[in-house]
Amino acid sequence: MTGARRFWELYESVHAVVYFHPTALAALSDVGLRGFWRGYFAQRAAPLGAVGEGPVRASFFGFSVAMTGRALPAVWELASPEAVLEARRVGAGRAVAESFGGDVAGLADDLWAVVAGMPCDGRVLAAANAALLRPEDPFERLWLATTVLREHRGDGHVAALLTAGLTGLESLVLRASSDLERSVLQPARGWTDDEWSAAAEALAERGLVRDGRISDAGRRLLDEVERVTDVLAWDGWTRAGGTADVVERLHGPAVACQAVLPAVNPIGLGKLD
Repeated sequence: MTGARRFWELYESVHAVVYFHPTALAALSDVGLRGFWRGYFAQRAAPLGAVGEGPVRASFFGFSVAMTGRALPAVWELASPEAVLEARRVGAGRAVAESFGGDVAGLADDLWAVVAGMPCDGRVLAAANAALLRPEDPFERLWLATTVLREHRGDGHVAALLTAGLTGLESLVLRASSDLERSVLQPARGWTDDEWSAAAEALAERGLVRDGRISDAGRRLLDEVERVTDVLAWDGWTRAGGTADVVERLHGPAVACQAVLPAVNPIGLGKLD
């Protein structure tokens, strides 16, 4: 496993706590957002403002129009982006504090110092989160720093997938033919069986899958996508002065936060050592 990949597992685990921890979900409920997917789309999209489903679907990459269209722009009638950001900030900070509970002030400061200087050219979600005010609370600051890192990598991953000639749906089908479960991915992204089958046929025509399983060519393509994603993510981190020491110090909070995440998830996170 590369250093970039291990780092992703750590900051992704902290970031994702906001979608599953009861305290974070309660904060969203308090501003009128009930139901997992309303909260998910609202929290990730709020830094962009009151956008419609099109920009969200494009930047999130992999969701069907049926999935994004059910949530957006309707969520902004329930809670404004400003209200969602406030609920997210408070709920995420409390969720991290309740999960870990140790002293994170130094780690949060060090992470923030790096993400504040990371290049976000071409990375819309990362830039939108990086532009938010620095939280005073160290748990909130830690969470937002990991969120900038997570979206920075995600934006780069989208670029790598596009360069490989894959649509959002095709990338899911290819992963499902390799190492993730279709039964988890497909409903979580809102695709019909017919849409999934059409994408599988397109991948088969390119020789990327064979009999429902990833081919050698498909494996090489997927490995190259992951390699480029890692390079882009790690380059941004090191350019801004990120060090291996800070990465290792994130391990404790990440393990604690991961405890609340589903064991099987569409994120592809495995159990941290």
